[in-house]
Amino acid sequence: MSSRENTPGEPLELPAPRTPEPAAAPGLRWGVVSPGHIGTQFTETAHRATASRVVSVVSRSAERARAFAAEHRADGAFTNVEEMLAAGGIDAVYVASPHAQHAELARPVLEAGIPVVVEKAFTLNAGQAAELLDLARERGVFAMEAMWARFLPHYDVLNQVLESKLLGEIIEVAADHGQSMPTDPSHRMNDPELGGGALLDLGVYPVSFAQMVLGDLTDLAVRGDLTPTGVDGYVGILARGERGRARLGTTLRARTPTEAVISGTAGQARLAGAFFAPTTLTVTLLDGRSASFEAPGIGGDGMAYEIAEAARRITAGDLESPLMSWADTLSVMNTLDAVRAELGVVYPGEAAR
Repeated sequence: MSSRENTPGEPLELPAPRTPEPAAAPGLRWGVVSPGHIGTQFTETAHRATASRVVSVVSRSAERARAFAAEHRADGAFTNVEEMLAAGGIDAVYVASPHAQHAELARPVLEAGIPVVVEKAFTLNAGQAAELLDLARERGVFAMEAMWARFLPHYDVLNQVLESKLLGEIIEVAADHGQSMPTDPSHRMNDPELGGGALLDLGVYPVSFAQMVLGDLTDLAVRGDLTPTGVDGYVGILARGERGRARLGTTLRARTPTEAVISGTAGQARLAGAFFAPTTLTVTLLDGRSASFEAPGIGGDGMAYEIAEAARRITAGDLESPLMSWADTLSVMNTLDAVRAELGVVYPGEAAR
């Protein structure tokens, strides 16, 4: 864990992060699909904190695409993915659209042999995720879910703590993510056509965190409330993993602490809110010793680590990242599907469960 073992009576030391500096990663030419808030954050972070550059953008609105390209000095502005791919000049594509569009927009990218990074949740359901990843495997093309938290330095420190068994046997992972969102039925978070609801947009963070720590989540107990539009407005989840239990929550109707806590027989690790962004990791042992790690950078800059990881893996010829593997993505998507099935949330175009 550190230059010396942590022994009782001595000050607790946390390991140093092994995460490479984002600016040191190879620079790629990116195309961004859907230049909304997340697409803008990706672009600004790439330009500010990495060697990568966004050179093309796709939006259904030609005016919006041109405005985005002008603001960020991108060369190409297009109204569909096929036009961008035909124009060439890109090394990778980032899909930042709502979940319901992920599979449709990422498929032609993979078919063209271009690496793709797709926002979380990776797709609308596990079936779509499996189809995309099968296509990536068949074509020998890199694909990755943009679960940016997995690539942050404090997650690497946490994983080293877990690997060292410093916390003892893991008993429980508790994590939440709630935000006070607009109640307007037309808002994307309430719109079934766009894959709305708390779970796929907010709840994916605690579910993915628990999967990272505990492995596949099974034996689910789910309670929740639906919005008038039929998507999930509140979800509470109890689950069992291979290495312990999980207690997770998400909602569209209130801002919650957005913390994550791992409790073990020898101590506890707490990630302050927002646990999925650069924040403070504090480890406290039952013998009273405690130590903290403050993740570097501001919240927005956290995306630099996933951009850099993708660039390194793509340059190396890898098909996936071990930090957010295809198996991890499918595991999380299967859990999200199972939770929605318990709640009775079915999106347009999906078969009733």
